[in-house]
Amino acid sequence: MSKSNQQVVVITGATAGIGRHAAEYLSERGYRVIATGRNPAILAEIAQKSGGKVDTVRLDVTSEESIAAAVREVDRLTEGHGADVLVNNAGYGMAAPLAELTDADLRKQFDTNVFGLMAVTRAFVPQMMQRRAGRIINISSIGGRITFPMFGAYHGSKYAVEALSDCLRMELRPFGIRVSLVE
Repeated sequence: MSKSNQQVVVITGATAGIGRHAAEYLSERGYRVIATGRNPAILAEIAQKSGGKVDTVRLDVTSEESIAAAVREVDRLTEGHGADVLVNNAGYGMAAPLAELTDADLRKQFDTNVFGLMAVTRAFVPQMMQRRAGRIINISSIGGRITFPMFGAYHGSKYAVEALSDCLRMELRPFGIRVSLVE
């Protein structure tokens, strides 16, 4: 299958863990994967290890400029087609007692896990809406359904991802865009 007729899957936070494994798995199964992340050295390693099967793009989900540049690069790589599938995987978990977290700590957790997810989604959805087809996969956690001490900031962010995903699913369905949530 040539790159021009493969489904394009853009994965955020693809430099480690679930994102990296998903990039490798999907590229091995014939999808055109564009792995994104903040670390250029790891992105270069991913591209090299894939033998050119995985494209990489630098993306910091907390930066409007970085998101806009990533969308332009994905458009360039796909000759204006954009993403068929967006996997919102970028995120992290902060462990600390809520009563001891600063507002800056709490905002940083939500900036990446919630606001970053929505900013990237808003950036890639217009082309899906035009095609009346697409899929958004939001990576959440069982931590979006139950809570444990010391992880309140993380749980709060993942509860938000759950609610946003449910709403996006209903709002985007009329445009042929499916929204899935992985816990």
